[in-house]
Amino acid sequence: MINKEVGNADEAIHDIADNSTLMLGGFGLCGIPENCIAALVRKGTKGLTCISNNAGVDDFGIGLMLKTRQVKKMISSYVGENAEFERQLLSGELEVDLIPQGTLAERVRAGGAGIPAFFTPAGYGTEVAEGKEVREFNGKMHLLESWLKADFALVKAWKGDKSGNLVFKGTARNFNPMMAMAGKITIAEVEELVEIGELDPNQIHTPGIYVQRIFEGKNYEKRIEQRTTRIKE
Repeated sequence: MINKEVGNADEAIHDIADNSTLMLGGFGLCGIPENCIAALVRKGTKGLTCISNNAGVDDFGIGLMLKTRQVKKMISSYVGENAEFERQLLSGELEVDLIPQGTLAERVRAGGAGIPAFFTPAGYGTEVAEGKEVREFNGKMHLLESWLKADFALVKAWKGDKSGNLVFKGTARNFNPMMAMAGKITIAEVEELVEIGELDPNQIHTPGIYVQRIFEGKNYEKRIEQRTTRIKE
């Protein structure tokens, strides 16, 4: 088995160049590649196209790269709690493709599966349909949507081994596994990195064949985007 371990996030993202297209896993602030994002901020890579369900918050996640003007375009489904994202969108500073969440997930999955396009009813009759082929199936109109792929996919897993096999936990499974399959080069950061053979094969969510680099991350904040509490009466 090939050992794909690298020393840290800076080493893992060293060849991400200006104007690259990135996929960044996670859902809200859950399961995002915190270490890789911090390394990209340190590196100062510019002109990035980022494919992600949402864009973090103002001072965390992709929001850090938006703040430093490293992101040229966002392809996502949710503006979220990021005021800077909203400001750049409304001012025309940032290109944004807003995509229905299910369509975004399927376009990413299609990229990893080698399916160049598919039909979906989501978005028909709205601005999402502009310029797209429309076809009727079973009496219902559908839009033709193309796959999404990226130069690099940055994902975060709960556990992984040195050959790149990954295990995700909870909500982090929403986008990370499919993005791991759709990147030309996939970089995985994990909370715990174990030796090859230590993971139960039946528990692996992403086989190592899809991962080119892996490292054990540090100092995960695991922030909560919206904390809701209730006072017991």
